[in-house]
Amino acid sequence: MLRFYLCLYVLFLYAPIAVIAMFSFHSSPSLVFPFEGWSLRWYSQILESQTFKESLYNSLLVATLASMATTVLGASVALALIRMKGKTREVIATVCAAPIALPGLFLGISLLSAFAQMGLKRSLVTVTIAHTLYALPFFVATLRSRIDYFDSTLEEAARDLGASPWQAFRTVTLPILRPSLIGAAILVFALSFDELIITVFVSGNDTTLPMMVWSMMRRTVDPTINAASMIAFALSLIVIVAAGAAFWLQRRAKTSSRISPSGVDANEPLNRADEKRAQDVRPIQGLE
Repeated sequence: MLRFYLCLYVLFLYAPIAVIAMFSFHSSPSLVFPFEGWSLRWYSQILESQTFKESLYNSLLVATLASMATTVLGASVALALIRMKGKTREVIATVCAAPIALPGLFLGISLLSAFAQMGLKRSLVTVTIAHTLYALPFFVATLRSRIDYFDSTLEEAARDLGASPWQAFRTVTLPILRPSLIGAAILVFALSFDELIITVFVSGNDTTLPMMVWSMMRRTVDPTINAASMIAFALSLIVIVAAGAAFWLQRRAKTSSRISPSGVDANEPLNRADEKRAQDVRPIQGLE
């Protein structure tokens, strides 16, 4: 029964994506059944559109810059939280993640007012700043579990062995935090790439891909919207798969480094020695 509910859950999540993908290859401009045939005409039209190319480039640029800026700021916050203890860390971490509950409409209006007061002209720069501020709480929340279980004594041990603060960070702290940092950066990229509400308030003449799709839907239901949506979905999927492949290769390299050239686990002699030592120990009479 549980497997049936699981299948329903997966179907509920991916059925809309499957429908969009199917109609993106529909030979007819109709978006209703029955399905009349397969064609690449909508992909050809959207890829020939200069507006689509510019919007896609702007979205990729903003998402990349926002991911990089958020990673730097979020990593700094994570290092600060690691060095805090007790309730102070809990309070600061909660305050940093609290803006997640704020609606995008409120953030968009607030950022628009702030940029107007500072005299910043709305452009891709303001969009990047807005996306960074919007995604930073999600970044910190993603790192929360890693921060809570980080063993700060590892850094102290590195410092005791003569490592400088930078060496301790590069050889101890960063390798431990790297998987979480990469995962959080991918999440920020996806959030920024698909963000619409805040972008509407802080963008100027430059259009991102979500804004272009929204403007197309306001005029008419154009079949090229399905093709544009699938291209955006494919790009997001490529980023996720590439990150997953990088994690898998890294884990495989670490696993292979533990194996000796003869194919035997390098820790096996130590394990055998421990087992032999345990077998040689005999219980003391009277304590059996």
